[in-house]
Amino acid sequence: MDLKVISVLSVILLVALSTLVEGKTLPTPCQCEVDPRVRKNCGYPGISPLACRKAGCCFNASVPGIPWCFAPKARKVRKVCPNEPKARINCGFPGITAKECRRKGCCFKAHPAGVPWCFYHRVLEE
Repeated sequence: MDLKVISVLSVILLVALSTLVEGKTLPTPCQCEVDPRVRKNCGYPGISPLACRKAGCCFNASVPGIPWCFAPKARKVRKVCPNEPKARINCGFPGITAKECRRKGCCFKAHPAGVPWCFYHRVLEE
């Protein structure tokens, strides 16, 4: 590969990783549907749309006199225990009890054989 292409790809990778390290995730369009009267400022005067989004915030300059860079609505998620044995991701160790498993915050089903009995929840966005 050409050195320029590798350099550009490296920069893109570093930017993406730095966003992950900062813990900032881009809000979904639904999260940015916030009533202008209840928007909470998330930026500084003159912030650009790009800088606002990089901070994990929403940007909408359509209503004058209210924050254009604002905090998104919280994500609505719910945890469910997967029904499919194939979807189980091990959360415990051989011989773990139901009580120990639940104390770790995981699901427990002692059947069928050959799959983890203590396993992680699936997180579903609503």
